[in-house]
Amino acid sequence: MSTSSTGTPTPVSDELTALRAALRAEHAAVYGYGVVGGRIEQARRAEALAAYDAHRARRDELARAVRDLGGTPDAAAAGYALPFPVPDSAAAVRLAAELEERVAGVYSDLVRASTGARRGFAAGALREAAVRAVRWSGESVAFPGLAERAAATPTPSATPRT
Repeated sequence: MSTSSTGTPTPVSDELTALRAALRAEHAAVYGYGVVGGRIEQARRAEALAAYDAHRARRDELARAVRDLGGTPDAAAAGYALPFPVPDSAAAVRLAAELEERVAGVYSDLVRASTGARRGFAAGALREAAVRAVRWSGESVAFPGLAERAAATPTPSATPRT
């Protein structure tokens, strides 16, 4: 539930819930790519910067979409817990792949929860995250972002540091 401008509780749609989850994932991805950019070897720095810019753009689109549905976009946290230490370029590459896999998962949820143009937006973002994940990891899955895959290989979610 959320609260309307009159103070009355209003139900939160599945679509708004999925949009907000995607926005939180994009905030975490932007943070994570800041770490990646500081550790990645020069040869892959342009690729990391392009991904960083793509996630910033998606983050901004998602914030607008949340507002369009009457929600309040979540602000980025000051920091996010990383799934593992990132001391060097090899770890930065693994982190980039992990970030993309996580983002693909939330966009998969948004595809399921939305319709029309927003569903097309989510499907495009899912596809882009899956392609970046393959570029970073060198591995692919048949259906990126599906919960069945996540259940088989659990990963901790990106959580804000408090």
